[in-house]
Amino acid sequence: MERHVLVVFPHPDDETFSSGGTIALHTTAGTPVTYVCGTLGEMGRNMGKPFFATRESLPDVREKELREACRVLGIRDLRLLGLRDKTVEFEDREVLAGRIKDIIEELNPSLIITHYPGFAVHPDHNALGAATIRAVEMLPKERRPVVHCSAFSRDTREKLGDPDVINDVSSVIDIKMAAIRAHRSQSEAMLKRLEEEAQHRPEILRQAKAERSREAYYTYRFDD
Repeated sequence: MERHVLVVFPHPDDETFSSGGTIALHTTAGTPVTYVCGTLGEMGRNMGKPFFATRESLPDVREKELREACRVLGIRDLRLLGLRDKTVEFEDREVLAGRIKDIIEELNPSLIITHYPGFAVHPDHNALGAATIRAVEMLPKERRPVVHCSAFSRDTREKLGDPDVINDVSSVIDIKMAAIRAHRSQSEAMLKRLEEEAQHRPEILRQAKAERSREAYYTYRFDD
């Protein structure tokens, strides 16, 4: 059982799609989880299907969805960094790392979950992951928490090898799916397409459930 888990991702829904099951395993075991969310995903292209959000209303919609997903996952401490979506790579990394370091020192987590810099596809993912790694580097070695990184670029296995940790989250898959549905603007169309495909390929639902029941991470190894 971890002392405290700190999750750092840039967008609402990153916490659910990549780590919702892992988070639920921790919260149901009684471990406190804090989610530091970088942006409100206000530049996202998904507005629901049929549309129920506009470019102007999307930030409020996504924040409400995020708060509901956190409630479902058992996250009681949500921190919003207030960064602008799709511009995290242009933030001063040292300043951003300093903000995250302050949170780490406040919470004293034993585990941090974030994106693996350079292996998380989206520039925001890579940038906030890099800032989080830098924040941990600022700490004395003996006070550094373990860092588990989500990585899913095409060259991940080639360059990083097999994941160090694979969590079986099948016992909390219903919680994870409820959190996915809470991010309605981002998930509704995807889930509808899946159901339509399943009418012709019933096995696709089993495959999707199996994929969502495993969450993989690489343990970040610091050079010093």
